[in-house]
Amino acid sequence: MTRIALDPLVADLDAESAALRAAGPLAEVELPGGVHCYAVTHHAEARQLLTDSRVVKDINVWNAWQRGEIPMDWPLIGLVNPGRSMLTVDGADHRRLRTLVAQALTVKRVERLRSGIEALTNASLDRLAALPEGQPVDLKAEFAYPLPMNVISELMGVDPADHPRLKELFEKFFSTQTPPEEVPQMMADLGTLFTKIVDDKRANPGDDLTSALIAASEDGDHLTNEEIVNTLQLIIAAGHETTISLVVNVVEALQTHPEQRRRVLSGEVPWENVIEETLRWNTPTSHVLIRFATEDIEVGDKVLPKGEGLIVSFGALGRDEQQYGPTAGEFDVTRSPNRHIAFGHGPHVCPGAALSRLEAGVALPALYERFPDLDLAVPPSDLRNKPIVTQNDLHELPVDLG
Repeated sequence: MTRIALDPLVADLDAESAALRAAGPLAEVELPGGVHCYAVTHHAEARQLLTDSRVVKDINVWNAWQRGEIPMDWPLIGLVNPGRSMLTVDGADHRRLRTLVAQALTVKRVERLRSGIEALTNASLDRLAALPEGQPVDLKAEFAYPLPMNVISELMGVDPADHPRLKELFEKFFSTQTPPEEVPQMMADLGTLFTKIVDDKRANPGDDLTSALIAASEDGDHLTNEEIVNTLQLIIAAGHETTISLVVNVVEALQTHPEQRRRVLSGEVPWENVIEETLRWNTPTSHVLIRFATEDIEVGDKVLPKGEGLIVSFGALGRDEQQYGPTAGEFDVTRSPNRHIAFGHGPHVCPGAALSRLEAGVALPALYERFPDLDLAVPPSDLRNKPIVTQNDLHELPVDLG
């Protein structure tokens, strides 16, 4: 099996995803830093493996970890070994941790956040409108970033004063370019910051999910402080990064497909279709790290060996022709059915999916209603990806507001 090296600079994600699909449903890959594992790259096989109890999150199953081959200063260590949370446990422990989060993020409860999201969106649009006319605006920094960070922080009870430090640390956390000598301190700083947030909520509880997790631990659900801290970090990280990428990717897709944009803005095609097609075609999450096989598992005509690591390559499987037909590589806002799994599948599907969809569903129509002549300020070929192998994330999105 030919090994495919994932580009740490993510210079051409589409080409890389195509190469992964062409390698078959199970591809052998090399992560930045020379770490070897396998990737599932086709839709059907991904659904199979995401519900297979023989694929677990316990890093101690990983042969490379047991052999001491994964250094603690590896830039991706925080994604592979982030501490105990619902991201790293299975079975009863996973259900216990996930249930508490899922109860706070049901579709009904998330819908109650709509008015607050609308207010935050309008405030962001007012700030955009107040910027000097005739100058390009980085829509990612000025609009796509503040909204989800403010929403998830309000949900979790995080002080806005912590946002700059969070942004700085998460930039290092996700990047493949973080110098190895900085990784241990970055991880320690993240732990210190989130421990402080939890300690503050213990002293001054509020109507937020962090306070609810603390109360649950005191009411007999047996969450340890480590689990609370790590769950908070997980939700903050995933809760804003995915939505930032989703908003940016929708705008990029519409601006590079003018006829489809016209149909959307005229009301012919609902915004829900645009969001779902973008989640499939240009998914916010390119790869999810990492799970481990407890025994040999057949995947198509190949085998995922016992003790090996597995990543799910959502960027590849979102354009799988076996699932979406010969037009899988095309952006089509009228696509139906569109049964993508961009938010995962099975017991580990993202509990924040409804919130991300709501934020995008509020923000994007409002953006185009306020600025219907919005356009890219640079050619699409000049847009560059950030060096993040897990997130499909642009450095910036320069636009003219019109």
